[in-house]
Amino acid sequence: MQRFYAFILFILCATAAFAQNGRITGQILSSDSQPAEQVSVGIKGSSKGSVSDAEGKFVIERVKPGNYTLLLSFVGLETQEKSVEVVAGETVNVAFTLSESANQLSEVIVKGGNPYKSDQVSSSLKLLTPILETPQNVQVVTSKVLADQQIISMSDGLIRNVSGATRLEHWGDLYANITMRGSQIQAFRNGFNVVSSFWGPLTEDMSFVDHIEFVKGPAGFMLANGDPSGLYNVVTKKPTGETKGEVSLTMGSFDFYRATLDLDGKLDKSGKLLYRLNLAGQNKNSHRPYEYNNRYSIAPVISYQIDDKTKLTAEYTMQYAKMSDVGSYYAFTTDGYATLPRNFTAMPPGLDPTKIKDQSLFVNLQHQINSDWKLTAQVGYFNYNQKGSSMWPDSISEDARMVRSVGIWDAKSEMTLAQTFINGSVTTGGVQHRILGGIDIGTKNYFADWSQTHALDTLGALFDPKNPYYSTPNNGYPVWDRSLNLEARAVNGGGTMDQKYTGIYLQDELGFIDNKIRLTLAGRYTHVSQSSWGGAPDKASHFTPRVGLSISIDKNTSVYALYDEAFLPQSGRIRGGGNAKPITGSNRELGVKRDWAEGRWNTTVSVYRIVKSNELTPDPFSPNNSGISVVFGQKRAQGVEFDLRGSIVKGLNLTANYAYTNSEVSKVNEGVQTFTVGDVIPGFAKHTANGWLSYTLQQGAAKGLGVSGGFTYLADRATATWSLTNDKQNLPNYFKLDGGLFWEKDKIRLTLNVFNVLDKYLYSGSFESYINAYYTQSEAPRNYRLGLAYKF
Repeated sequence: MQRFYAFILFILCATAAFAQNGRITGQILSSDSQPAEQVSVGIKGSSKGSVSDAEGKFVIERVKPGNYTLLLSFVGLETQEKSVEVVAGETVNVAFTLSESANQLSEVIVKGGNPYKSDQVSSSLKLLTPILETPQNVQVVTSKVLADQQIISMSDGLIRNVSGATRLEHWGDLYANITMRGSQIQAFRNGFNVVSSFWGPLTEDMSFVDHIEFVKGPAGFMLANGDPSGLYNVVTKKPTGETKGEVSLTMGSFDFYRATLDLDGKLDKSGKLLYRLNLAGQNKNSHRPYEYNNRYSIAPVISYQIDDKTKLTAEYTMQYAKMSDVGSYYAFTTDGYATLPRNFTAMPPGLDPTKIKDQSLFVNLQHQINSDWKLTAQVGYFNYNQKGSSMWPDSISEDARMVRSVGIWDAKSEMTLAQTFINGSVTTGGVQHRILGGIDIGTKNYFADWSQTHALDTLGALFDPKNPYYSTPNNGYPVWDRSLNLEARAVNGGGTMDQKYTGIYLQDELGFIDNKIRLTLAGRYTHVSQSSWGGAPDKASHFTPRVGLSISIDKNTSVYALYDEAFLPQSGRIRGGGNAKPITGSNRELGVKRDWAEGRWNTTVSVYRIVKSNELTPDPFSPNNSGISVVFGQKRAQGVEFDLRGSIVKGLNLTANYAYTNSEVSKVNEGVQTFTVGDVIPGFAKHTANGWLSYTLQQGAAKGLGVSGGFTYLADRATATWSLTNDKQNLPNYFKLDGGLFWEKDKIRLTLNVFNVLDKYLYSGSFESYINAYYTQSEAPRNYRLGLAYKF
């Protein structure tokens, strides 16, 4: 550490010797006065430059005094030039206006720019730094990727686009539950942590989603409490100011029908009051009989430009789901994995559906104090209501016959969250500072009644998976007692969770030697009070530091190093009693990022090591959803990740990734007999590889016709989190191949994708120690989706 401080002191002394320089800032607007994002601005005859952010703004630091010519360029646009004079110690502000409108610019980005690649993150991640210069592995799944792959929700194959991401359980389209770097990552929406229970939130429908940002490793210093493995941030669609719309119709296998409508425009002639409205509805059955998932969503957004510096945005989202019991995905047997037909179900057709109404409200205020400082404040309210049930076997005999049991699962969640943060840029001597500081506060409450159960079968008439019957169960269907309100039932049954937190954070990114070396120093102080399973509140406070170093080898290549810590309070009922201590985790990471072919595509390679202490894990000897946990001591996850995304050549778009992940127990607490040092932490694949390629013919009679295809490969899969892992219980390797055709001309796009082209029996699963049986969750056989989209 002393050598590190000596190095920093050397940098500071060296930069002090440089004469004071100036800086160039500005904003790029479309012809209809909308911000133009991802446009390159450079100094003619120099490697210095910048890329405009979501507000169309750019900054070029540490420019020596003199006269220069700025070059504005973007693939598909005409290059612009503008002369500027830079004075020592001063900032010169330059404005560019494109000849293209926001809608035309969007079309240029999709057809000729970087439809699979993003250079900036959203403002909800609070960072001013371009992805290339950020000392962390950040991957963005763009709207074009979502459209090409016909992804309809967070659980619908999205994770193939990010290295090392897998799903813990197949909860259908109820919860995403994504695992990365050895544990489940946190779910965010527009910068808010929207996790209120161990299972949520409800998966977002892609109709109102613009893109998804994956942040790998700890990010709790800026985004509230979180797991050191990382997070994903769902960024919703906002008004663009351009009057336009799109309607799409999709149909597919298993009676899948879906329609969406996207309207975007102005509510007044001045263009200060804008709107965006997204609607979606679908009916969707399954390859398993009696299983369905019908949903619709409504997502209006309104923004108002109060003045030149202040903008107010309000958005409301409502998702309604009516789906079959989530237990229908499980196929239990004592014979091993995938020994039952993949369309097998234990669910009787007369079981009541699960109904969910999920609502959220955001209000966001952005104020540009001056050209260097910006203040953002936002509040969010989330309300989730669920009325339904969950199937799980009560017992299984040696010959695999079982007593099917149904448990009530009524749930309610309320969250009120708020953030205020400020971004700024200042120069002290020869050092440029990018400053971020803010405060987060939040209250989360979750109530669930799972205290009532009903056996569908009797001991004298067990359900036989090898000879199933689907008439009325011999013990009848459950009739739940809902005479008390949900809150009272949750308290009586120990189904309550709550959390209150306050966090204060500050980050300074120091730029040295013309911003070629960037040192990030940050810290966060967090206080949390929370409880679960009806227990007493646990309170904890903690300071988490962050140190990052990013060095630009040239304008297209950077290397980085990161040390970060995470703090995640936890509550739970521990087998044997005792209080749950907060999870503490640290991450050490090295990486290389590079843009290729003038920024059309990029690659990221990272190596990391994460150590987590005091983590609770479900007790394998207790039933599913029991809430009983064990503290196994310390977990270590380490690995290598590679991501590639972008436009390789004109018309050829690619996303590809590979990850090696090794997560194991590195320390066992005294008295814990369930785990030993060296045991694999279940819930991931040691090797994951994904690819998706799309090629569009650029000329000739077949111009606009394209072909696409992708695969997912998982090797050395550990079982799900409910198991005692050993070699006999681990899953075989997994390979899935998808492919399709599309045709696009003018305002019409026709897309056909075939999934599981090889028609393999694909599944996840685990050995459930509690009932001494295997379960399998099968995926669909070969199936298709045909979509038609029209822009107007």
